[in-house]
Amino acid sequence: MTILQLLYSIIIGIIQGVSEWLPISSKTQIIVSTHYLLNLTIQQGYIFGLFMEIGTLMAAIIYFRKELVELVKVLGGSKDAMQKKLFSYVLTVTIITGVVAAPLYFITIIIIGNSNTGSAVGIPMLILGIILMADAALIRYSRTRRGTGISPRTLKDLTVKDYVVIGVSQGISALPGVSRSGITTSAMLLSNVEPDEAFRLSFTAGIFASAGAFALTLIASRQSVAASIAGIGLTGLAVAIVTSTVISLFLIDFLIKVAGKQKIIYVTAGLGVIAIASGLLYLALGL
Repeated sequence: MTILQLLYSIIIGIIQGVSEWLPISSKTQIIVSTHYLLNLTIQQGYIFGLFMEIGTLMAAIIYFRKELVELVKVLGGSKDAMQKKLFSYVLTVTIITGVVAAPLYFITIIIIGNSNTGSAVGIPMLILGIILMADAALIRYSRTRRGTGISPRTLKDLTVKDYVVIGVSQGISALPGVSRSGITTSAMLLSNVEPDEAFRLSFTAGIFASAGAFALTLIASRQSVAASIAGIGLTGLAVAIVTSTVISLFLIDFLIKVAGKQKIIYVTAGLGVIAIASGLLYLALGL
C-alpha cells in the first residue's frame, strides 16, 4: 500500500464519518470523492458509499450500546414500558424503511448508471436545506412555547403514525442527495420532538438502516462492491472504515450534546446553509 493510497483511504474515511451524521448525504460525498480519488464510476461510488456504512454502523453500535442492550432485554421478556416502547419504535421504523428503501435502491442503480446525477443530487439537497432552516425556526418557536405549558415530545409521546413517517423518511434516504440523519431528524423536529431526543432516536434507528444497506449492497451488488474495493485495496478499505468509525464517535457525541442546548438553533441553521450550498454546487457542476 502506497502513501498516496493510505492518504486516500483516510480522506474517504473522514468524509464518510463526517457526512453520515450531517445533512449533506454521505452517499453523495462518497460518490464524488471515490470518483476523483479512485476513478470509480458514479454507480460504483454509490454502491461503495452504502458499503462504507459499516464504519458508521460500528460507531453507532458502540455509542448506543445501552439502547441496544435495552432492545435485547425486550427480546428476553422484559416488561419495562420504555424498553418496549423503544423496541416498538425501532422495529416499526426499520420495517417501513426496508419496504421504501429496497425498491429505491434498485431504481437508483438503474438511473445513475445511465444518466448525469447533478440534478438528482442537487435538488434533494436544496429541499433538505430549506427544511433544516425551517427546523431551526421551529426549534426556536417550540422553546418559546414552553412557558405556555406546551412541551416538546419525547419517545413516550410518539405514536405508530409517527413511526411510519420516520420510517418512510429514512427509506427515502436511499436516494442520492438525501441525508438519512438529516431527513429523519427533520421529520421528528417538525413533529415537535425534543431536539436531543430527535437526534438520539434518528441515530438509533440508523443502526438498523445502515446494517440493512450494508447487507443489501453485499447481496445484490457483489460484483460492483468487489470492483470498488479493488480500487482502494483491502488494507485501504480497513483504514477507511476505522477512520470513519473514530470520526463518527466524536461527531455523534458532539451532536447529541449540543442538541440539548440553545446553540442547536444555530447549528441546525448552519447545517441548512451547508445543505443548500452543497445542492447549488452539485447543480452547477452536474457531477
